[in-house]
Amino acid sequence: MRRKYSTAISLTRRSWSNRLWATSLLPHGPDIISGVLADDKWNRGCLIGDFSLETASQSELLRERLDAIFQEWRSPFALCIGEAQAAGEIDSAFDPLDLAEFLLASWEGAILRMKVERGPAALERFKKIAFQTIFKEQK
Repeated sequence: MRRKYSTAISLTRRSWSNRLWATSLLPHGPDIISGVLADDKWNRGCLIGDFSLETASQSELLRERLDAIFQEWRSPFALCIGEAQAAGEIDSAFDPLDLAEFLLASWEGAILRMKVERGPAALERFKKIAFQTIFKEQK
């Protein structure tokens, strides 16, 4: 069991060392990711989300690493959101960190639902709501 968690922690370090995805995710990332997931017949999701569901309650070390990964993801998103708010492209009613947390949690939840439903409806809902509210062009 200990080896399983050690391998999982090692894998999370290698899989998420490149943070470039965070700056490219907005606004075309959800479509790109949805396409990849569709090609896999909605069976695959987020490795970190899967690990979080399956192991966070069983290994404190892995739970801490997963928490750190989610925090690492939040920072580049918050930077992008803050820059977009300063440029008037995103409503500044919410703190960039809070908005980043909300978007990441919503996206992860949509991916989980997609896997259960074996279809794109949850991802499409996420995109529709996010782009008609949060990312709606400011006047």
